[in-house]
Amino acid sequence: MKQQANQMRPGQVIEYEGRRWTVLKIAIITPGKGGAFIQVEMRDIKTGTKKDDRWRTADTVERLTTEDKEFTYSYADGDNLVLMDPETFEQTIVPSAILGDRMAFLEENMTVTVRLIEGDPVGMELPAQVTLTVAEADPVVKGQTASSSYKPAVLSNGAKTLVPPFITAGERIVVKTEDGSYVERAKG
Repeated sequence: MKQQANQMRPGQVIEYEGRRWTVLKIAIITPGKGGAFIQVEMRDIKTGTKKDDRWRTADTVERLTTEDKEFTYSYADGDNLVLMDPETFEQTIVPSAILGDRMAFLEENMTVTVRLIEGDPVGMELPAQVTLTVAEADPVVKGQTASSSYKPAVLSNGAKTLVPPFITAGERIVVKTEDGSYVERAKG
């Protein structure tokens, strides 16, 4: 279905130049002179190559209709992820590149949402937040205030993030899967 370029959102799948692309990032740019335009970073679904392109706000693009389906992540097999359909127990193989930087937050038996076009996987969504253990955290430096300074920490999955000074190694914290940022100390 056709939509205006300024209606594009990250995660959508579009058809452009005869190929299917997943929209990764968009930015609407308003120069001082002339009309506004949309800067779009997208990834080719088949080859995995990234591309930046620009559209005027009045341009139209072909948005493809996707079907969202829930799967349970089983294990990684080389460059692929093996997912299980919780209803039929059938296994589905998806390339791990579909997750990009968020791959570190994928855990065994996690429920994920896969975007499909005509049965082909084109995108994957993780739960918004996950609970992980802090593997390493820098010691607190005297004189730091809790409100303004965060310290670096390494999580049990190897990802790096910034945490408040009161968080120590061995504690469980909640982080966003979108960017790995600290949300809160895990309850319970």
